[in-house]
Amino acid sequence: MATHYLEFEKPIADLEDKIEELSLLASTSGSFETEIDGLRKKAEQLRRKTYAGLDPWMKTQVARHPQRPHLTDYIDGLFTDFEELKGDRQFGDDQAIIGGLARFRGAPVVVMGHEKGNDTQSRVTHNFGMARPEGYRKAVRLMDLAEQYGLPVLTFVDTAGAYPGLGAEERGQAEAIARSTERCLTLGVPSIATITGEGGSGGAIAIAAAGRVLMLEHSIYSVISPEGAAGILWRDGARAKDAAMAMKITAPDLLELKIIDRIIEEPLGGAHADREAIITTVGDVLAEELAALSSLTPEQIRKARADRYYAIGRLG
Repeated sequence: MATHYLEFEKPIADLEDKIEELSLLASTSGSFETEIDGLRKKAEQLRRKTYAGLDPWMKTQVARHPQRPHLTDYIDGLFTDFEELKGDRQFGDDQAIIGGLARFRGAPVVVMGHEKGNDTQSRVTHNFGMARPEGYRKAVRLMDLAEQYGLPVLTFVDTAGAYPGLGAEERGQAEAIARSTERCLTLGVPSIATITGEGGSGGAIAIAAAGRVLMLEHSIYSVISPEGAAGILWRDGARAKDAAMAMKITAPDLLELKIIDRIIEEPLGGAHADREAIITTVGDVLAEELAALSSLTPEQIRKARADRYYAIGRLG
């Protein structure tokens, strides 16, 4: 897959184009190793400098990067014996949310999350990660199953928001989101949510109201998309950058506000720059968090979760 460069990465793209050109020349007309090594060092330094100074709008672009790992990548890389469970037992199956039973490092768990897809066909199949009511009702069914059998729940959040279509609203989108959020908050088993890309509005919160909320370094988590906020505040979606700068949607801001519990560092250049490395890192962090929760009773789990959410927004 050809590398996709974001707008602010254009200087890096130019350098890497030159490296590729010299590499091709070197294969036919002599050695340019010194020049190539120099350009590679320069490109790495520029990438390091660029990613050290990302503003919230740049992070929004990174969070939406089309080559960023999605749910199916994490399932393939971290879980074994995955058995997908489909349908909400009321209307149908929604492929924007995928979930089922699996083993995480040998231990049985319930895993689920948003899947955006990675090409045109799969993005249509998964509705770009925007779930309909049946997706959230499937999530509730999976959480009920986890509670019944005492299995930890691991969720992966990556959605611009719940699907706002007419059919979804007619089938009770708001009620389905509320029920899923409620079920997250009442679980008596360990639950960990990881925001891997976009965490957009109630569509994200519906499976992110976990006992522990983790967030990748360049992900975003917000009550509304920057474009949506700009449309409401200024009636101008083009001012999305202004909204992103004001909304406190990045991991450091949210950690300070105690909305998330931990930031997972990404490889230089973002999660898409080294997919295997970030998947391994996420797995190691999940193992640590699960180990810390494994000794708690259901009552302790519910109390700790309640205390966590009641504390948000309180001073002192």
